[in-house]
Amino acid sequence: MKIDDAQKAVDEWINNHGVRYFNELTNMAQLTEEVREVARIIARRYGEQSEKESDKNKDLGEELADVLFVVLCLANQTGIDLQEAFDKKLDLKTKRDHERHHNNKKLQ
Repeated sequence: MKIDDAQKAVDEWINNHGVRYFNELTNMAQLTEEVREVARIIARRYGEQSEKESDKNKDLGEELADVLFVVLCLANQTGIDLQEAFDKKLDLKTKRDHERHHNNKKLQ
């Protein structure tokens, strides 16, 4: 699914199941909560913290999808075409960072 298709799917879901979008500030707070859940899993599963038994069944993919869903909501309600913005960002990073990363001795 392309990003613009995902934005449309989220908008359809909101209109058919979610009644309406939460306001932008509420969605920003919700995004922060979802990112915290991703951070917790990564810190405990891949970092140096020990993973609690209750955290072992948490699905990182599901938590990342929650982050993506809220990002898509924010883009929709603020009029951002994320496909266009992402394509532009990827082009910029490709032009700006190609040589920089290849010349970074820390990455070799």
